[in-house]
Amino acid sequence: MRKAVVAIVGRPNVGKSTIFNRLVGERISIVNDTPGVTRDRVYSKVEWLTTEFNLIDTGGIELGNEPLLVQMREQADIAINEADVIIFIVNGRDGITAADEEVTKILYRSNKPVVLAVNKIDNPEMREDIYEFYSLGFGEPYPISGAHGLGLGDLLDRVVELFPAHDGKLENEDALHFSVIGRPNVGKSSLVNAILQQSRVIVSDIAGTTRDAIDSPFVFDGEDYVIIDTAGMRKRGKIYESTEKYSILRALKAIDRSDVVLIVIDASTGIIEQDKRIVGHAHDAGKAIVIVVNKWDTIESDQEAMRKFEAEIRAHFLFLDYAQIVFLSALTKKRIHTLMPQVRLASENYSKRVETSVLNDVIMDAIAVNPTPTVRGKRLKVLYATQVAVKPPTFAVFVNDPDLMHFSYRRFLENKIREAFGFEGTPIKILARKRG
Repeated sequence: MRKAVVAIVGRPNVGKSTIFNRLVGERISIVNDTPGVTRDRVYSKVEWLTTEFNLIDTGGIELGNEPLLVQMREQADIAINEADVIIFIVNGRDGITAADEEVTKILYRSNKPVVLAVNKIDNPEMREDIYEFYSLGFGEPYPISGAHGLGLGDLLDRVVELFPAHDGKLENEDALHFSVIGRPNVGKSSLVNAILQQSRVIVSDIAGTTRDAIDSPFVFDGEDYVIIDTAGMRKRGKIYESTEKYSILRALKAIDRSDVVLIVIDASTGIIEQDKRIVGHAHDAGKAIVIVVNKWDTIESDQEAMRKFEAEIRAHFLFLDYAQIVFLSALTKKRIHTLMPQVRLASENYSKRVETSVLNDVIMDAIAVNPTPTVRGKRLKVLYATQVAVKPPTFAVFVNDPDLMHFSYRRFLENKIREAFGFEGTPIKILARKRG
């Protein structure tokens, strides 16, 4: 299910980044009294009560022709176009400025729900100063203080009320949903076309629920699939993608709605830093993953070259040792037949359940081979284990003291579970719990 997107916008130096950091609970955005410090959009996930959404911090909307100001304006425009709800921040100490009025015009044209937040209202006596902001035409202004965290609860209540309605289900819910993500120009569109144009595929294109993705339902070997294409769409009206960060928000949206994520890497350029960031988003979301090395036809593609490239991937992505790697060429269709079986395998393992009795046999055998550690004279005792969830498979291990479960021993148990039950293509979680 797609998470809603909220953008924080406003002119420079009204406290947008301070409020962003308050909402996400950590200092992600750089905070500085100098206008224009936040030049690019910053993304993070926020949870309010039972609702999780993606939050975008933007650079201030500055009018002018200087190259930096133009880029900041483009970034803010992109964020506005991506958002489901916009938080418009103004400075309560300054009153309404000409720049606020210009931002207001931009937001009117967006036709998006806007919640007006009057920042720097640090004490109750200042609340009377907010009434002039009604004239901006966005309804009730919400007095807040980013520096002190005041009024943010009421603000978030209103933001969540404005999220698009949904029934909590995906279209074609019974089908296996998988997305294709990666940095620009790695061949995502070609890969989607190669998958959909095989002779065994029945294709029906349906516009997706997100504005930048196309959901394509199809049938492969008698199974229903929906592929979520995040490629292309570099231009929206007069707005052009000006930094690589735009692709990250696309990836976040697609990942949320996927069972399996295909991470596409360009064999001709190798692994770069942006690949690592995109891979990290998919891993953090706890999704099943298949790594696709595309453009394999452009390099020397013998078995030795394949082994070397796989070793490089494993070295860069140590946390993805469970992910299968597929080498192919979407353009020539070389080895394309090896992809879909890995997608199906990853999906099956993502939903796999293990019987409690068999699981405990594996855990006890593992402890017999490698006894539990002792910390400060106290030994960890594993009492029993059970699987508590799927997507991803999650195991609760009940122990005498969860603090004694060191990361290394948790990893050891994970490896033994994988040896016994497979789980190729999917992460698994092990939760240490105190009995009772």
